Amino acid sequence: MGRAKKPLHVVWFKRDLRVADHAPLAEAARSGLVLPLYIVEPDLWRQPDVSHRHFGFLSDCLRDLSDELSKLGQPLVIRIGNAVDVLRAIHATHGGISALWSHEETGNGWTFARDKAVGEWARESGIPWHVRRQHGVERRMNTRDGWAKRWDSLMAAPQAEPPRTLTALPDLASDALPSAAALGLAPDGLSAGQPGGRSHALNLLFSFLEGRGRTYRRAMSNPLEGAEACSRLSPHLAFGTLSMREAAQATWMRQRELRAERDRDVAALRESLVSFSGRLHWHCHFIQKLESEPAIEFREFHPTLRGLRADDPDPALLKAWADGETGYPFLDACMRSLRATGWLNFRMRAMVMSFASYNLWLPWRATGLHLARMFTDYEPGIHWSQVQMQSGTTGINTIRIYNVVKQGYDQDPEGIFVRRWVPELATVPDSFLHEPWRWDEARRVLGQSYPAPIVDLKASTQAAKDRIYGARQGQRFHAAADAVQERHGSRKSGIPMTGQKKRRKKSPSTQLDFDL
Repeated sequence: MGRAKKPLHVVWFKRDLRVADHAPLAEAARSGLVLPLYIVEPDLWRQPDVSHRHFGFLSDCLRDLSDELSKLGQPLVIRIGNAVDVLRAIHATHGGISALWSHEETGNGWTFARDKAVGEWARESGIPWHVRRQHGVERRMNTRDGWAKRWDSLMAAPQAEPPRTLTALPDLASDALPSAAALGLAPDGLSAGQPGGRSHALNLLFSFLEGRGRTYRRAMSNPLEGAEACSRLSPHLAFGTLSMREAAQATWMRQRELRAERDRDVAALRESLVSFSGRLHWHCHFIQKLESEPAIEFREFHPTLRGLRADDPDPALLKAWADGETGYPFLDACMRSLRATGWLNFRMRAMVMSFASYNLWLPWRATGLHLARMFTDYEPGIHWSQVQMQSGTTGINTIRIYNVVKQGYDQDPEGIFVRRWVPELATVPDSFLHEPWRWDEARRVLGQSYPAPIVDLKASTQAAKDRIYGARQGQRFHAAADAVQERHGSRKSGIPMTGQKKRRKKSPSTQLDFDL
């Protein structure tokens, strides 16, 4: 007779791909035999907001995670299939599941529904599911009052210590990690993306804190300098190779070290870390919006702004924007750079969304899906909150329509970024690079190797203003804006209740400048 199998404590990894500061893993290890599990769910990879580049980054992270777990004694077990089916099979064939452990996940609509199905199965099977907070986002939050202070307290709390060892489970084989192609994911133009995995996350964090972030505050809006000056931690926070608490505590420790130093370079770094620390707050603030109202992935925050744009985009305009073929060089350079690298600094993210939403009047859901697939650091809570904010559909944020020509002059005055990504303009003189249609010989390029502008910038801006400001009138609009503000607005000192007109002030730049 074979030895009886002992019940397992299954730690279900999702977007928390690390061993450090992982409360479910730590608690499960104190409770019994641990099965560290990642489920590759084919249906998830069929959703419209995921992409080949996401799976590539994930694959790097899973390899790193498995190596870390192997050092503890039990590598990561990967299973392919529907989460409920996978868990049911483990429960039936491996001595039963004593408890299921995981972090809370504020994902897309599909993962929300998946988690509800897993919860129902666990209850029916008599299996406790212990779900722990991943970061400052609160589940079943009653009020935003005091949220910022609670975030501070949570981030200051001690990190969860990883287990020293895990018992090997030789009877539990792992499926091979499938290829992106096997999941139906086609290559999407990524040629210079960030690698995934915790080792890269730690290198980025400490290089930023030690000096790379010195120019962060000044350079974060520049598409050339920002790629080096920003922390580039956003995909690692999205996939959880680094916890928010780790990032916050490391930042605070570095700030304390710098307070006693007085040279100019140190002062610049100190100021940059103040800005960075604030943006860690904003990270969770935006995710909280989706956690509190999952429907904002699909419908406007503000009820009176629903139907403002047609549901179906103009396919030609959408393609031109997505491909970087609008005839506006700086915008096109941003879209092409994004496709190749998977990253764009925040101001440029806001600008490309603004142009799509206002100048092209495209529906935010369609353009948001394209950007979700392109951003390696796609975080649904931040993404859909920001997409709506930059499209004017929250009802509580200042309308900001970016002039894509002016942004080119401001952020790329020498045209280095444009020339890198729009080589068709090689013959255009520097003085006309951002407005090639003003060049006397424009006909040699426009409509030939590079398109003429697909929309009149001034006229489309005015038309958008007329539409959006016209929709923001009347008592019904303002009453609904107050309700949105009450549910989703920050309570942090200095940030106005933007839904209340009489108290409207200019919001701090951090509200629109989240950037990691």
